[in-house]
Amino acid sequence: MPDQRDYQRFRPYEIARSFPDTAETLLLDTYLTNEPAASARVFRIYRETPPHYHAGSDEYLYVLSGRGTFWMGDASNGGEFAPGDLLFFKRRIVHALPKILEVPVVFLAFDTPRRDPKDIIFVNPEDGTPESFIRPKTK
Repeated sequence: MPDQRDYQRFRPYEIARSFPDTAETLLLDTYLTNEPAASARVFRIYRETPPHYHAGSDEYLYVLSGRGTFWMGDASNGGEFAPGDLLFFKRRIVHALPKILEVPVVFLAFDTPRRDPKDIIFVNPEDGTPESFIRPKTK
């Protein structure tokens, strides 16, 4: 018989509505799943994110709400995103969200394999640290 941890149901839009209006970090997130092969998260972005990359995982970002601009690889291929869009980039691909056009900006993210919250490398180290970038949402 399967264990209940082998299957779950989530309500990403309810989670998105539960995020506070402000945060000290660039974003807050809630892990839905956190398995070695993959993780799933809902996160809200509070401020523009500078160029950075993740060394250990590929990332799929589904836009639940908000609008802004996003680039992957380099700033020349930037474009707007809106609810319903899916952004994908492999590990080590530099990406940034230079402009928030409509709040709240909330993504449903899938990371393969799972993304360690400390796996954030800023192109310019002065732009931040893992601790200033992301924090788990607390109740």
